[in-house]
Amino acid sequence: MKYMIQINVPADQCDAIMASYSKDDMEAMFAHMNALNNDLHSAGEWVDGQGLAGPSLVKTVRAASNGQPQVTDGPAREGHILVGYWVVDVKNEDRALEIAARASACPGPDGKPGNDPIEVHPIPEGPTPA
Repeated sequence: MKYMIQINVPADQCDAIMASYSKDDMEAMFAHMNALNNDLHSAGEWVDGQGLAGPSLVKTVRAASNGQPQVTDGPAREGHILVGYWVVDVKNEDRALEIAARASACPGPDGKPGNDPIEVHPIPEGPTPA
């Protein structure tokens, strides 16, 4: 079963959170995420994954009545912003939840586990159930 595992952080705090990381903090974060990614690859569970740019680089696009896209700076809505994701193909939901918990334990500033909220979304193989 495929799942999308998402890291979301408060959009209005994202840039400040990232600025609070020291060089050592960043290296610890990347080491944690690289180890997780390597384990997913080794287990044959990796489908895709990326870290994403913060809200200051996001563009929101809507169709306009004149046929030209309407583009605005920033996320489409207030609240949390997606900053990273994995798509995994695992044997069951428990495994997806285990991966999400490991992602949430990623070290943050001063090496403390970030405990960021991680969303786990099943990806249906057929039509989405009602």
